[in-house]
Amino acid sequence: MSDWTEMNALALGDGIGRGEIDADKLTETFLEKIDEHPLRDRIYARVTADRARAEAKAAAERARIGRRRSRLDGVPVSWKDLFDTAGIATEAGSAMLAGRVPSADARVLRNGAAMGLVCLGKTHMSELAFSGLGLNPVTATPPCVNDQAAVPGGSSSGAAASVAFGLAAAAIGSDTGGSVRVPSAWNDLVGLKTTSGRLPLEGVVPLAKGFDTVGPLCRDVADAAALFAALDGVQPPVPGRAGGLSGRRFARLRTIVEDDLSPAIAEAYETVLAKLRAAGAEIVDFDFPALEGPMGDAGVLYTAEAWAEWGALIDEKGDLMFGAVRSRFAAGKEVAAATFLRAVERMKAVRAEWARATAGVDAVLCPTTPNLPPEAERLMTDGEYYVSENLRTLRNTRVGNLMGLAGVSLPTGTPSAGLLLNGAPWGESRLLRVAAETERALA
Repeated sequence: MSDWTEMNALALGDGIGRGEIDADKLTETFLEKIDEHPLRDRIYARVTADRARAEAKAAAERARIGRRRSRLDGVPVSWKDLFDTAGIATEAGSAMLAGRVPSADARVLRNGAAMGLVCLGKTHMSELAFSGLGLNPVTATPPCVNDQAAVPGGSSSGAAASVAFGLAAAAIGSDTGGSVRVPSAWNDLVGLKTTSGRLPLEGVVPLAKGFDTVGPLCRDVADAAALFAALDGVQPPVPGRAGGLSGRRFARLRTIVEDDLSPAIAEAYETVLAKLRAAGAEIVDFDFPALEGPMGDAGVLYTAEAWAEWGALIDEKGDLMFGAVRSRFAAGKEVAAATFLRAVERMKAVRAEWARATAGVDAVLCPTTPNLPPEAERLMTDGEYYVSENLRTLRNTRVGNLMGLAGVSLPTGTPSAGLLLNGAPWGESRLLRVAAETERALA
C-alpha cells in the first residue's frame, strides 16, 4: 500500500480491475499523504476530500460488480485551479477571483468523472495562467521536485508538483504557451499539449481562447494517452509499434529553439538525439526562418487576447495582482485591432507553410525549455530577470501554440531537461504512439 502513491495511473487502475487494490483505500492513501505532506499547502489550493471519498466509494462498488467505466476507474487525480468544480471554489490563482464558486463542473471534469476519475482537489497555478515560471506570491508557489528553492514551471505548477511529489496519480492542466509542457519538463514528467479545440474549454477559466488547451501531466506516455482519452470520453490510442523507432523520421528544428541553451540542456539534448539515432530513427535538420514572424508577433497575439478577456476586471481590481503578471496583461491594452488582425493572418499563413514543410516527418524535435528552473528568490527581487526568464522559458513551447500543433514533453534522464515532440494538429493519437516509442528508446 505504501507504494501506491508512486505507481503509474494505469497500473493503479489495472490493480483495481484485478481486485488487488481497493479504490476506497487507494483514495484514502492519497488523502492521508496529502494531509501529512509538509508542502501540501504549496501544492493544493483546495483538497476535495468529501468528493474524492464519494467518487472512490462508487468506483469500488463498480469494480465489485464488474461494471468499471474505464481502466482508470477509481484512480485519484488532481485538477488545476482553473477547472470549474460545482460548489467548490475555482480561483485561477488570483485574489481577484477569491470566493468564485461555480455551479457546475467543467466539461472535461465531467468527462473524466464519467470515466471514473477521482477528484482529489485543485492545485495552485500561476496567476490567471499568464506565466511559464510557476511563481505566484499571491496564493502560493509550488516547489520544483529537483530543487525546492527553484520555481516548478507554470502555469500548471501545482499540477506538476502533485504528481512529482506523489500527491496524485496524474494531474490535469492547461497549456496556452507551454503551461503543461514546461512544468512537466522541469519536474521530470510527461506532459501532453493537445491541439486547440481538441478538448472542450467549457467551464475552464480562460486566458487567451485562441490558444488555450487542456492536457494531462503524468508519469509516462501510456498514462498520458489514457488520461487524454478519459478527458475526451473515448478509448485510449494504441501504444507504439513493437518495432520501435526503426523507420521513424524526425526533424530537428534549428530556428530559434536552440539559441542560448543552458549547458545542461544542450548536453542532454545531444545525448537524447544520439539515443534516438541508435534506436533506428532518422533525424534531419530543419531550418524554418518563417517562424520568426509569428514568434515576433507573439507579444501582440497573447497580450491582446488576454487583455480583452481580463482588462475590465484588472482595471477594477488589479491592485490585488502580482505586479509582474499585471504588467504582462497591461501590455495588451494598447494593441490596435488592425495590428492584432494582421498578426493573426501572418500566423495562419506560416501555419500552412509549416504543415507543408513538416508533412514528411513523424515529429519535430527541440528541447522543451532552453533553461533550467530559476531560483524563486531572484525572480521576486529582480524584475528584469523575471521578464527575461519568463519569455525565455516559454520560447520553445510557444512554437507549438503558434503553429497550432499537438506536443508531448518527455523526460530525458537529466533532471529538469525535457525533450519536446511536436506533431501535426489533431494528430494526438499518432503523436502519442511515436512518443511511446521514443520513451522506450530513452529508457
